[in-house]
Parts: sequence; C-alpha cells; structure tokens
Amino acid sequence: MPPSLAVPFRLRDVAPEDLDDLAEAAIHLDSVNLPDDRDALARIIERSVQSFAGALPKADRCFVFIVRDEEKGRVVGTSMLFAQHGSRRAPHVYFDVIDEERYSETLDRHFAHRLLRIGYNYKGLTEIGGLVLRPEYRRHPQRLGRSLVWVRFLYVGLHRALFCDEVVSELMPPLEPDGTSLLWESLGRRFTGLTYQEADALSRQNKEFIRALFPQDPIYATLLPQNVQDLIGQVGPETKGVERMLREVGFEYAQRIDPFDGGPHFHARTDDISLVRAIARARVAALPAGAGPGAAAVPFLIVTERTAAPFFVAARVEAAPLAATSSSGPGGAKGATLALPAEVLLALELAEGDEVSYLALPTRA
Repeated sequence: MPPSLAVPFRLRDVAPEDLDDLAEAAIHLDSVNLPDDRDALARIIERSVQSFAGALPKADRCFVFIVRDEEKGRVVGTSMLFAQHGSRRAPHVYFDVIDEERYSETLDRHFAHRLLRIGYNYKGLTEIGGLVLRPEYRRHPQRLGRSLVWVRFLYVGLHRALFCDEVVSELMPPLEPDGTSLLWESLGRRFTGLTYQEADALSRQNKEFIRALFPQDPIYATLLPQNVQDLIGQVGPETKGVERMLREVGFEYAQRIDPFDGGPHFHARTDDISLVRAIARARVAALPAGAGPGAAAVPFLIVTERTAAPFFVAARVEAAPLAATSSSGPGGAKGATLALPAEVLLALELAEGDEVSYLALPTRA
C-alpha cells in the first residue's frame, strides 16, 4: 500500500490549489459562507490562508478546513470556523423568538402567540458553518461529516485565545425546491422589496439594509400564514444530522432564528463544549512491522500543526486505547503514547516521538 493511502482521508487547511474542488463542493450549498461563486471562493481561500498564518487580526480570521480523498486526489468536503462573527461595523443579526400568552377573563379565552424581535450582537461570537460533503461520501464508514464537524472544535481547543466565549451555528431550514424561503416571501420581502436570492447575495457584503428597513418592534408571527409559522426554528431535512452532532457535544437551540430564512441558531459556551474540553496530547510510536492496533482499537482524531502550509493536518486513525487519557484540555496526559502503524506515521509525515494532539472519539463515531 502506498504510504499516502494508509490514511485514505486527510483533513487540512484549504490551499489555493483547492479552488476547483471547492467550487464543485459549493454547488451543493451555495450559502453566504460558501457561495457558488468562483471569485468569492478565491477570496475565502486567501482569507483562510492568511488566518492560519496569523497574518490577520483575530476578529477577521476565517479558517477553512477540507477533507481530501487521497486515492482520487480531490477535496470532497469542507467546514469553516469564524473567529468572530459580529462587530460594531457589521453586527450579528437575528430574530429572537419570544412566546407570549394572553387571556381574557371576560371571554374565557387563552391564546399563545409567537413574536419575532430583531436583535443585534456587536460584541461578537465565534461561528461554525460552511459544512459541505459531496453526496457520494455521506454515510461513509470513515464518518467524514463528523470529522469535519469535530475538527473545528479541536482547533478551537488548541487556540482557545483566538475565539469568543460563545459559539453559534446557523442551521439551514426547510426551503422550497427552487431554494426560496417562505418566511422571506411573507416577511423580509415586504420590508425590503428584494427577492430571497437578491437579499442573500447583498448580505454577503453588507447587512445595513436589514437595520434600516426591518421593523424594530416585535412582529407577531400569528399574522403569518400557518405554513410559514410552522417553519420558524425548524431544521431542514438535510441538516438534521448536524443538529444531532451539535446536541451531542453541548449545543442547544438559542430561541433565535435567521432573519432571512428562519433557520434556527444553536449555541454553546465555548468552554462547555465537550470536544473542546477533551483535547489531549500524546507522543506517537510505530507499531512493530506487520502489527495492527488490535481488536480493542478505538478511533482517534489526531492533528499535527506546522509553521508553513499546510499549517494543520488531521486524520481519523484506529489505535489501541491509551492508558493515560483522563486529563482534560490541550495539556493532555503526561507520558501518553499513541502507537500507530509505520505507514500511517509516514503518511502524516510524523516520526517516532513527535507530539500530536488528539480526540478520543466515541466507538460509534
């Protein structure tokens, strides 16, 4: 087996030569974070390269991770990490979802209403997004989607000072077959005169029109058609798996939605995210020739960092359980060793005794 295929899928920071593959991946999402726009993607790649290199102010850093099929030599998925989303210049915008109850003693009638109130976060929070995996790689035995989710928390734990105290994820809601949002058609379009696609494109550069044109007073969702009310805060069918993964590590629904499409916001305190707390360090060693990790092997996500591109390389590997994995945080268990096949070390450009960071993954992961 060629050494590179000992690790069939590798995660790393995006590079300029990934543009063609990234453009293909963006077709499956076409969101604000990962638009189906080649020029915009080139700018995103450049911003990520500068972010990993530490050449941008913390608030401007956006880290793009990719997973690459080493046998086919192509990028098959992405995920993104924004160090700070929201500032005085460009606040994080959302609708608070508020439940209100009314009762008339005269009529003996009780009503439960849902209100939408525009809100702004100027202090900033860390955002995760841009999660895309080519359809043919979904439900792969290597659990590539989960790796793309986890790798961002691994990076946050290793560089905690770069990130805010709260992490948010804006999940995609159910949309119409043509990509239209029924909430936008019933609400946002009436206040802006823009189609959903026009507003989505404009918001990639400037969200001032939301502050200027959206009502600042609460809006009674009761006035919207019932089928639109039912969509508020709902997770789209293709995003249900992401919701489950986020809940598993400590995220919960924030009672906030995207003002464009009604997609729910999930959030967590950064230091409460289980994966951020579980990061540890170990030194690697090579297994004897022909030896495998054994029947008791469990999955690990290991990462090595460098001072030049690629700055960050990670992979899912199988290894025997470590005897000293109880310590939390990036300090890890003192003296812990991770024994891997020699071809895996070669594929990851590691030598015996090198230190790596790792996450011990659930066996069902």
